[in-house]
This record gives sequence, C-alpha cells and structure tokens, in this order.
Amino acid sequence: MDYDFCGAEAFSTRKNEEVPFAVILPKQTHSDRVVAVKSADIDMSVLDGVDALVTNVPMLGIGVKTADCVPILLCDEVRGAVAAIHSGWRGTVGRIAQKAIAVMMREYGTNPQDLKAIVGPSIGVDNFQVGPEVVEEFRQAGFPMQRVHRNDGERVADSMRGGDHLDLWQANVWLLEECGVKPDNINVCGICTYDHHETFYSARHDGNRMTDRIINGIRLL
Repeated sequence: MDYDFCGAEAFSTRKNEEVPFAVILPKQTHSDRVVAVKSADIDMSVLDGVDALVTNVPMLGIGVKTADCVPILLCDEVRGAVAAIHSGWRGTVGRIAQKAIAVMMREYGTNPQDLKAIVGPSIGVDNFQVGPEVVEEFRQAGFPMQRVHRNDGERVADSMRGGDHLDLWQANVWLLEECGVKPDNINVCGICTYDHHETFYSARHDGNRMTDRIINGIRLL
C-alpha cells in the first residue's frame, strides 16, 4: 500500500508483495537507536541494533521491517528529510519516535510542525493484550494511561479477550504530538495486522518464528 507525501514516496508491503524501490534496512533489536544515513554505501555494521533511520539524500530509500510492531514514516517537506521508525512496545516506551525527530532536528534543522507522519499497519488495541508489567512500564514512562490503556476484565484463555490492552497507535501519536507534530499531520492507517493476517504479517497470529515481515519504506524524490 502506498502513502501520499509531497516530495516523497512511501509504502508498506502486503504479504508476498515486491517493494516498489530498494531500501536500506537496519538490523532491528527493539532498541531506541537512530542512525542518519548519508549515502547508499553505508557500512552495514553501523546499522546493528538500530531501529530507526533518517536521511536527506534524494532517491535513497530507507525502511524498517514489522509484523505487529508499529512502523512510523516521517517526511519533512520543508527541509527535505525523511525517517523510517520501528516502534514495538519497547521502542514506544523508549520514545524512539521522539528520538528520531530529535536527530532530524539536529541533522537537518527540521521543525516538528512541518512533519507529516504515517502510522502504518500494526497490531490494534483490541488484539494487543499485555501483562500488568508492560502496563506498568508505560505508566512509569509517563504515558497518558487513560489514552493508551484499557482493562477488559478477566482474561479469556487462548484469546485476546479480557485483560490489559495497550493502544500503540495512540501511544505513538501522543509521542509525535508531544514533539510538536500537528495532529492534522498524523495519519493512522488503522489496519490491524492481527485482524488482517491474511494480508499482512502478524507475529502474534502467525507465530514469532516466521521469517517474513512487512517492509515499510520511504524516500525523497
């Protein structure tokens, strides 16, 4: 699926879909590390343990892999810079989206108010059932719990019903807004990978041992 940006093109692949252009991908580890990519011949060892990339090089594709975690694609249409962010619950707690924006501000002079953001296909709140220890990490990290957490009562065995649920979409929207990104510039695609596992990869539905992932990419034109 393609996304509309002014001055950039971006996508998230469906199952078995070819990428429309080549992208540099980091070796993700659910970290909060961000790397600025300055050329296509980057030393790939620099990308070990990295979960977000930024660049201002035209036609240089950057991306991240996901399968329930949240992909965030950013475009600074004024300064000419883009970002690709992998934000699972650990990355979200670690505020990786805000750290990527901070790198864009430092490297390219980005004003967060100029940013356009896409929150791509990822697990929705109905299916992101977590334990109380994960809820506590979000609480300790200062997230607005009334916005990102709900408790559905007693858990139902072998299902996503009941228990604690976290809304990673809203958690990341909040992080973007806290940086100064305008709410009208944030587009949550609203596709839950668990519900749409026949079209998109879902680690929770298909099993964590699967090797395939959604590729989410962006490049400046």
